[in-house]
Amino acid sequence: MSVAGVKVQTRRQQAADQSVGEANSPTDHHARSVHPDPLLNRLYLARGIRHADELETSMQALLDWQSLKGIDQAVELLLAARQQQQRVMIVGDYDADGATSTALAMLGLSAMGLNVQYQLPNRFEYGYGLSPAIVELVLQQQPDLILTVDNGISSFDGIALAKQHGVKVLVTDHHLPADTLPNADAIVNPNQPGCAFASKAACGCTVMFYVLIALRAALREQGEQALPNLAQWLDLVALATIADVVPLDKNNRMLVSNGLQRIRQGRMRPGMKALFEVSGRDWQFASSEDFGFSLGPRLNAAGRLGDMSVGVQLLLTEQPAHAHQLATDLQNLNSERRQIEASMLHEVERIMGDLTENTAAYSQVVFGDSWHEGVIGILASRIKDRIYRPVVAFARDDNGELKGSARSIKGIHLRDCLDWLSKQQPELILKFGGHAMAAGLTIREADLAAFTQGFEQAVQQLAEAEALTQQLWVDGELGAQELNLANALTLEQAGPWGQSFPAPSFYGEFAVSDSRVLAGKHLKLTLVNGQNSLAAIAFNVPQEHLAQTVNQVRGVYQLSCNRFRGATTLQLVFSNIEID
Repeated sequence: MSVAGVKVQTRRQQAADQSVGEANSPTDHHARSVHPDPLLNRLYLARGIRHADELETSMQALLDWQSLKGIDQAVELLLAARQQQQRVMIVGDYDADGATSTALAMLGLSAMGLNVQYQLPNRFEYGYGLSPAIVELVLQQQPDLILTVDNGISSFDGIALAKQHGVKVLVTDHHLPADTLPNADAIVNPNQPGCAFASKAACGCTVMFYVLIALRAALREQGEQALPNLAQWLDLVALATIADVVPLDKNNRMLVSNGLQRIRQGRMRPGMKALFEVSGRDWQFASSEDFGFSLGPRLNAAGRLGDMSVGVQLLLTEQPAHAHQLATDLQNLNSERRQIEASMLHEVERIMGDLTENTAAYSQVVFGDSWHEGVIGILASRIKDRIYRPVVAFARDDNGELKGSARSIKGIHLRDCLDWLSKQQPELILKFGGHAMAAGLTIREADLAAFTQGFEQAVQQLAEAEALTQQLWVDGELGAQELNLANALTLEQAGPWGQSFPAPSFYGEFAVSDSRVLAGKHLKLTLVNGQNSLAAIAFNVPQEHLAQTVNQVRGVYQLSCNRFRGATTLQLVFSNIEID
């Protein structure tokens, strides 16, 4: 089946393909009953869960910190800094993961007796990571130890400069390393060669959380009694994990689940609560979706348009009034970011006809002469969603170079493509880094055409089979009796859902008894469900469909809890829809 030209397949088929040969396994019977709720059991099985213990949420089941390579050396550096009251300078990144990592390091290390300060580089002045420029800035504070969070694994020159001045460097990061590692005094990164830590999907904030766990264990072993409860900062770890769009493996699900539980109980940072308030979200029903679509973008807005230090201040403050003011500032920045993005998207719309017609291409590279460097990542994501191809969007920086932000689709690993291209043409890409689905890079403006051609070759070379065939995986269909508020509430509290552990979505065809247009772009529907009716909504429907008489719809939807004036009702939210 298909919806709006997108092939729709059920996750039951996917799970069946993956479990060929398991049917006669001695664990098969146990694997088929991982949860007592029939709907959740079906959903978890379709997401690769084979045993009930994979759904464990207790913090006691977290992966052991001792399996992290470099963790002992990191603890030694921090213990020495504590004992000698050395000046520790934390250098973070300018996104939500970097801001939460910085705040977590400040809170945790200071609570354990270390003398810490932080520095967040303005991306437009100092570039990414521990660059030589940011090291020069940091050296003015005369630190004894530089601690990087959510960056550093590719900061060869900056680390070398710090070492030349006698400053030790501890790198905590999660990004994929190059073929060689920088000469830091210690590196904690689950993706570095030889690291046995099973969760390669840990975000930067999680890596810092584990460093705090290890430091706390060492201090306890030394007889320290007044040590902080690290669980109090799980709201930061949960936000970072979802906002950085890392896969929700078992370990990440445990961290997010516990963070959400604490938030729903009101146990969170004042800044976190303020972000919920200004975004109009109810923290009592906090979900991964809140992190990904409301709190994360508002926190990211500071780094995209200016200085992320306001985001860290928000997460560090203990004063609710101050937190509300800072959250309001971020809300205003996010509104400005949306306006800039809308203007850039309008420009892209003029050339989108050419983009969509070029179906033979494996990739798309775009450049705007006046585009804002801080918003090109969102722009690349929007175009990627439209044409279902990996996209690189470039903007010119103050040095006349082009800063690029790339977004990809499943089956095309961005960093691998950039690495392949850099080896084929070593002088083409000045620097790059990132993940499978998102990456950043810098090139010379004169090399834009050569990069466009080379990137296309890289994607063609490394793309998995059928990667360019857009497929939408759903959880099959729901019977009339399953379309109820109880199931919507169950799914809301389950999960947590996110990258590689997607929120449940279903396919259905419904007769329509009533429809109306909201805000000129959304479609409010009343669906027929046997003898009953169902409320439904489809957001951002193409204009040509809004004028149609709606008799029947088919498409992909989620069960949603609609809360209004103290009442909670079931609502189907369509993400893909066809109208008859």
